[in-house]
Amino acid sequence: MRLRLRTPIRALAAAWLVLALAPPLPAVAGQGVDDPAVVELFTSQGCASCPPADELLAELAKRADVVALSLHVDYWNYIGWTDPFAKKQFTERQQAYMRRMHGRFIYTPQIIVDGLWQTVGSRAESVTEAIERARMRGKPVTPHMSWGPDGAKVIIPAGDPPGPATVWMAFYDDKHVTTVQHGENAGDTLANYNVVRELRRLATWNGKRMEIDLDPQAMGANSFDGCALLVQLGDTGPILGAANVEIGPGGG
Repeated sequence: MRLRLRTPIRALAAAWLVLALAPPLPAVAGQGVDDPAVVELFTSQGCASCPPADELLAELAKRADVVALSLHVDYWNYIGWTDPFAKKQFTERQQAYMRRMHGRFIYTPQIIVDGLWQTVGSRAESVTEAIERARMRGKPVTPHMSWGPDGAKVIIPAGDPPGPATVWMAFYDDKHVTTVQHGENAGDTLANYNVVRELRRLATWNGKRMEIDLDPQAMGANSFDGCALLVQLGDTGPILGAANVEIGPGGG
């Protein structure tokens, strides 16, 4: 399903059916676990088109070279089912992406890879293509994050970003199973994976080396299963670097 943006933007006839291209940033050597592609799925339990995309994200979440995040939007809550994981913040994030990509509509399911490429979230071939582009592009910085019973630490090496970058922490739960009572998916039992519960702005990175000590207990973060660290140009620009850790039982 799609929803028209209120802000007047020049229409692009096929903008929502193909990958949106964006200028690449300088590539760096070293792909793989230290340079994962960030896959953000904008989804809703109230949208009948979303379950196949949720299943695709579940497969992507198994990959060590992908940071897979499910962000539930709130703009379909009015059609009969209030998604328990939906947040206005995630809707606003999707809207900001679309304005930057000169899109006319926001819709679900949508996947955005590395803040640069977008495609319909259930189109596995297009998603795979975008992930491969992200791997070939590389990222300018490799952040590190450690998590343990005695505390957590974030380290961002020195670098040369093209502008101020936001350091985000996305706290997520590995899996939620919900029986939907109303709306388009009424009667269905849906499984959602890597469900983002909180997206917090940690700091601004301007290129200098950063070391940040965190108190997980004070942050109320130990109840989540994992945390993704995103270094992103501006608020919703290209992803400059990413890391991912498990923080629930057995995490580290």
